[in-house]
Amino acid sequence: MPAAIPVYLHLLRAKDLIDREYAEPLDVPALARAAHASTAHFSRSFKQAFGETPHRYLQRRRIERAQELLRGTALTVTEVSVEVGFRSLGSFSGAFRELTGEPPGAYARRWRSAGAPPIPACFTLMYTRPVGSSSSREARDGGGP
Repeated sequence: MPAAIPVYLHLLRAKDLIDREYAEPLDVPALARAAHASTAHFSRSFKQAFGETPHRYLQRRRIERAQELLRGTALTVTEVSVEVGFRSLGSFSGAFRELTGEPPGAYARRWRSAGAPPIPACFTLMYTRPVGSSSSREARDGGGP
């Protein structure tokens, strides 16, 4: 008789669904179906396994993606809220403020006015070093001269 499949594999299926489809209309009953569990058992197990409720995890994933969009695009706050799956601007703004400590508009203005963060010199040197430099040869050949 094969060994029982750990319940965590089913929870991971739901977690992966959230990570992939965060912008879609997901709710706890749909996630519980993906995990092949009852809604109540799924919610308790998810929180025990991952430290937060499925709803909170979905909300956090959406806000993380919204932060990326607010930093790296010219989309408005309303466009971002729709893009990441919120049904209303009010719920998006409230969730954003709760998780980040500031409203989405202020977050966008702060990041957009600051511009892109500078690239550390060590990274610039690493990617601009000529291919035939001595340190590249040493690394490739496995030693010194």
